[in-house]
Amino acid sequence: MKKKKNTNEKAASVNRQYKDRLFKAIFGRNTKQSKIWRLNLYNALNNTDYKNPDLLKLTTIENVIYITMKNDISFLIGSQMNLYEQQLSYNPNMPLRGFLYFAQLYQMNITERDEDLSSNKYIRIPGPKFIVFYNGDRNFPDRSEMRLSDAFENGGTEGFEWTATVINIGGNHNEGLQKKCKPLYDYCSYVNRVKQNLKANMAKEKAVEEALSYAIKNNLLEGYFKNKKWRS
Repeated sequence: MKKKKNTNEKAASVNRQYKDRLFKAIFGRNTKQSKIWRLNLYNALNNTDYKNPDLLKLTTIENVIYITMKNDISFLIGSQMNLYEQQLSYNPNMPLRGFLYFAQLYQMNITERDEDLSSNKYIRIPGPKFIVFYNGDRNFPDRSEMRLSDAFENGGTEGFEWTATVINIGGNHNEGLQKKCKPLYDYCSYVNRVKQNLKANMAKEKAVEEALSYAIKNNLLEGYFKNKKWRS
């Protein structure tokens, strides 16, 4: 007989769904709609006007053994390798995590092209762009950088640096970006609704369910919230 989940397990499951799955479910899948939304987000961030969603080749690594990176979305467009990560809590290790993740992406890219690292000519690789979308409660500026060198024990970079660009999408931050990208605006509206409900002392499950009702009523993400598959 299937064991029934207790209340704490159910609440934790609901919390993970709202925090850990939604961003990737919206922007990181290989469906037609997700491709369109991903392109919309890319255009809004880079002030571009690409029309073909298939220009963004999804490269997200699933089932990473040694690196725990939830919600990571990576894709290649032209000569640029992009990694988007969503965070609700502050994590100073994002540059290190991104650095390790990109190492795997580059290894895959080189292998796919059958390049030889011992060659006497340059192996050209896509330029990296690592974006962290932060919608936690810390008072971060609209845009900031986190540096890997801040973690170096000796304090010296000796010419080496790796950065993560943090874009604050919490509260009223980056409203211009959200206006340019309706899917991002709708995502933020839903998450902010959950956070407001939690601040009003709602139980986590009730807070999420109320926010879902709000999202469905207001047709956020073109009715996407009616589809319960992303919560499974």
